[in-house]
Order: sequence, then C-alpha cells, then structure tokens
Amino acid sequence: MFDMNSFISWIGGKKLLRDEIIARFPEKYNRYIEVFGGAAWVLFRKDRHAPMEIYNDANSDLVNLFRVAKFHADELARQLDMMLMSREMFYDVRDTSCVTDIQRAARFWYLLQSSFGSDGRSFACRPKDLQRAAARLPDVQKRLSRVLIEHKDFAALIRQYDRPDALFYCDPPYYGTEDYYTAEFTVADHVRLRDCLAGIKGKFVLSYNDCPEVRELYQGYQIDTVERQHNLKPGERYRELIIRNFE
Repeated sequence: MFDMNSFISWIGGKKLLRDEIIARFPEKYNRYIEVFGGAAWVLFRKDRHAPMEIYNDANSDLVNLFRVAKFHADELARQLDMMLMSREMFYDVRDTSCVTDIQRAARFWYLLQSSFGSDGRSFACRPKDLQRAAARLPDVQKRLSRVLIEHKDFAALIRQYDRPDALFYCDPPYYGTEDYYTAEFTVADHVRLRDCLAGIKGKFVLSYNDCPEVRELYQGYQIDTVERQHNLKPGERYRELIIRNFE
C-alpha cells in the first residue's frame, strides 16, 4: 500500500488507526470526502482514494496551511528553513502576528511541530528535525494537487457533495474533548452530525471514542470496536469506535 505520512502533527491524528479505517471502506466509490480533515492521515495513506477527493476542516489556520502547501510549497519551505527547535523562537513565533498567508502557514506549521501534543501553546522540550520534516513538502504538494480543499460547516459540506457514489470519512472532535479544538464544536453538534448522516444518499465511515453517548447516538448502525496505542500515554491502550452505514 502507498505509504505517505502527514506533514503535520494534530490532536486526534489517525496515524495509528488509519489502516483499520481504510479496511472498512467500501470497494467502490467515486468521490471521497474527509469532512473533518485534520492532519489528513487517512487521505495520505493512499496515492488516490477516488477520482474526486475533498479535504475539509473548520479550522481556518489548518485550511490555510493545506492550501499553501498545495499551491506555494517552495515559498513555505523557504520560510520554514529559518526555524529551529528553540524555546525562545517558539514563544516569539507564537506571539507574533503574520502578514501573508504563507507566513501564517509557516507560523502554524511550526507551532504544531514544536508544541506538546500539537496544542500550539506549550513548548515540547524535545529534539525534532524540522528541516527534515519541511523537506517533504514537494511530495505533499504533489499528493494534494488533485485534492479540493474546502472550509465549510460539516453539514453544508455533506449536503453539497452527497451522491450515491460518495464516501464520507468523518473524524469529528471526540465526545467530551470539544474544548481541545480551536474551531467550535458543541455537544449539540454531535447530534447534528448524526442527523445529517442519517439522511445521506452515499456511505459514511465515522471514527469516535468509545463512550455510552456515542453508542446511543449511532444505535442501529454497524459499530466496530478497535484498540490502539494511546498517543500521549506510552503503554496504555485506547478504545475507539468505527461506525458505518453499510455492511
């Protein structure tokens, strides 16, 4: 299988679960939509999922970074070439405003790469080769060349791209973790997402944390329980759900 990693770190990234998720995709679909794109680990796992591919996220900094990586990878790499793993630089970058979209993208990428848990606020205190990570941008640009990048509310996006041959992969903020994300997502949005997916013509695959609230919301759908290594607690296992509206 094509094996390309995401070029960023992100809260709730699906690096450790992407193969389990893709294994549950249907055999055929002509449009692939990542509704809560994040770091796009599932997108990058294949060289192409479908003739039409769409990446969407509610976080404007994230969407700007993906757009700049797609259209201005060389300029972004030049900005990143001047950045080092340094506490002083981290706080300077964090507290400095940007003028251009490319500067904004470089700032956001740097904060994700050099912060603890990719929170963009606290310095990670660990070595990391930022130049090596930035050197992958030409490959990222090539992979994104055929991907449409959107910045829409999830319900509006699903309504716009829903077709019988569509596959929506949804990785929303997990239940009870909504405050970890910059883009607003409420408890009511979990219900709104369920209601939106209930009426689609296409298929969906949905990843969630294993909790009673989620199991109740999606009662009657195909629900698989999987385990993975905890991202921030070595040695601990974390249970998640993969939910879909087809066998």
